[in-house]
Amino acid sequence: MRAQVWAVVALMAATMTAAQAGAQAATQAAVPAGQGNAAGRPMTFADMMKMRRLGDIDVSPDGKWVLFSATDVSLEKNTRTPHLWIVPVDESAAEKPLTSAQAGESRGRFSPDGKQILFESDRDGGQQIWLADFDTATGTIGNPHELTHISTETDNATWSPDGKHILFTSEVYPECSAGLGPGIAPAGTDEDACDKRKDEEQAASKVKAKVFTHLLYRHWNAFTGDKRSHLFLVSIDDGSFRDLNPGDQHDVPPFSLGEPDGWDFSPDSKEIAFEEKKVDDPALSTSVAIYTLRLFDDAGNAETSTQPVKVSTSAGGNFTPRYSPDGKYMAWRMQVRAGYESDRFRLVVYDRGTKQIREVLPNFDRWVDEEAWAPDSKTIYFAAGDKGEEPVYRAALAGGRPTLLAKSGGYGDLHPTADGNLLIANRMRVAQPSEVVVLHLGQQQPGQIEGTHVVNGQSEFGPAAELPVAESQLSHLNDDVLTRLDLPKMDSFWFTSIGKVRVQGFIIQPPGFDASKKYPVKFLIHGGPQGAWGDDWSYRWNPELFAANGYVVVMINPGGSVGYGQAFVDRVNGDWGGKPYIDLMRGLDYAEQKYPFIDKTRECALGASYGGYMADWILGHTQRFRCIVTHDGMFNAESAYGTTDELWFNEWEFKGTPWTNREMYRRWSPMLSETSFKTPTLVVHSQLDYRLDVSEGYQLFDTLQRMGVPSKMLYFPDEGHWILKPQNSQLWYKTVNDWVDQWTHSTRSIP
Repeated sequence: MRAQVWAVVALMAATMTAAQAGAQAATQAAVPAGQGNAAGRPMTFADMMKMRRLGDIDVSPDGKWVLFSATDVSLEKNTRTPHLWIVPVDESAAEKPLTSAQAGESRGRFSPDGKQILFESDRDGGQQIWLADFDTATGTIGNPHELTHISTETDNATWSPDGKHILFTSEVYPECSAGLGPGIAPAGTDEDACDKRKDEEQAASKVKAKVFTHLLYRHWNAFTGDKRSHLFLVSIDDGSFRDLNPGDQHDVPPFSLGEPDGWDFSPDSKEIAFEEKKVDDPALSTSVAIYTLRLFDDAGNAETSTQPVKVSTSAGGNFTPRYSPDGKYMAWRMQVRAGYESDRFRLVVYDRGTKQIREVLPNFDRWVDEEAWAPDSKTIYFAAGDKGEEPVYRAALAGGRPTLLAKSGGYGDLHPTADGNLLIANRMRVAQPSEVVVLHLGQQQPGQIEGTHVVNGQSEFGPAAELPVAESQLSHLNDDVLTRLDLPKMDSFWFTSIGKVRVQGFIIQPPGFDASKKYPVKFLIHGGPQGAWGDDWSYRWNPELFAANGYVVVMINPGGSVGYGQAFVDRVNGDWGGKPYIDLMRGLDYAEQKYPFIDKTRECALGASYGGYMADWILGHTQRFRCIVTHDGMFNAESAYGTTDELWFNEWEFKGTPWTNREMYRRWSPMLSETSFKTPTLVVHSQLDYRLDVSEGYQLFDTLQRMGVPSKMLYFPDEGHWILKPQNSQLWYKTVNDWVDQWTHSTRSIP
């Protein structure tokens, strides 16, 4: 029996009627993800906007409840609003009425004793931490009250294990705490008053000029300004708080895009571990270290003079520190090579007694993307990309081979229950947005095998036990939408590319597929370049939506893609338009030969970020496509270096700077093939994209116009590297699909 999902009851006032509840609850059995639904209709953009988007999840200490956020999108209002939801882990639990939620609750967390929850909300203005009582027997939540009132707002709230404090982050002016003393001297109202005064002064000033004295003066989609992220500790008794990084001129933790939390409490609540990129020039370095900070002495008194202690030793990045439940160890994800954000993420364990670091799985040639300790402190669960999937593995602290537990789709946000019997996680598939699932660790699925993972003739990480476990889906956020749609399954294929390397590709047929017909092709190229296509859902580049209006979608994971071993990832370094381009073209050649329903005379290439670069490269190196869509691509490698935010990326990928290795920058610059541009091209770029500046799009569009190539530019003044606002996203999909339709359905020949 499927569990009934309902919104958190006491975060709001009014209970909905039964009729209203029934309208929102999922009442139909969903078609299995990836199987298609011949009785359904093709997905539209409006359908996708109706889908709730699962956020982060948390599990109650007794393992009975899962609390999670889900975002509702309003296309009409052009808004995205998160709400908190709760679901019983016991699927046979009695159903309860669905209740209404106020706007804006996110990051729900159970207290260690299970008697309270915290959440973050901006219902009274700026985002603050709220607390409410929780009845674990009934799932009832009491009236919430606001804990914090800090002018710079709160984010990333996390309970201490003893339930007495909450850790949070806030963007503050370092000078406002610089005189408060070393270590974790009390801050409180004096620091906050200083921050508030400076914010008000900046807002009131009619001078908006900025003075830069260092690199990384802008990052991702905003100017970095004078503020830095600091960790704060707030008492749940009286709301008093203190800055744990007073005067620190670096972000703690450093900026990340959807990474797991970069901090953790020790089990006794007396210490924290956190990430910090403490380097002189963050634009030139990828070095992130793990630090520990003592918060309280053995008597429970606040430490006021301690300094952070660096415990990691590698020159590369170190991420997601996690204390073992028994407090003896700390695990994190470590990279070895400095300056390279795409080095292998290794799972390491730090012995807090001996202060020794060792790699748990030295022969595991995959990226460990997140980790979670089992309650016995002897086992670690982790997720790692593998051949278009994001499986869940189990590793023994003592070493040996990992055990694969689940691999159908992409898993993340792992939460083992305290009894060790269940693992709660999110899971997505190419035909299903993320939902909450439970892996029953003691229930083995039939057909388990022992095997060795082999690609390109070599075992990648030694013998790996495959022990699939029973799995059930707890949340059903989008069944009412999905059951109406025909979302065709995705098939995988392999081919041999240059150097006899095996490369994987994927194909999705259009809804209502007829094998006797020929279909045009949308050839999607992923970004990164260290990214990958696979069995996962996307709202920005959704393969199912691209297929919905009568197209075959083909996707290749060329050299540089993750999930095939580190040597395959490194295949793109210094060779951006070389082997990866050959991989892509040979992959499309293979698909044309293997699938007779592909009309190879009506193909369009589409890519963003590195995929946009590759679309620009294709523009000057082949005329096989009827059209091209290039989003946020690198057109001029030399000017892109001078306008990007993180210079270490370009210096690693192009083996130096333009003045030390100009030949490399020019060799792989799409701009220098402009005399070969002939394919009709749609250029998409955004003003707030500081990774690949909008000038790259302008240069390409101007060149296309002067060369007489049919071209159009879609410009967003209010977006960054991604198109996130609902109505902007609607325009993006319409413009892109109209451009592809125009040229794949046209009889006009390419010049």
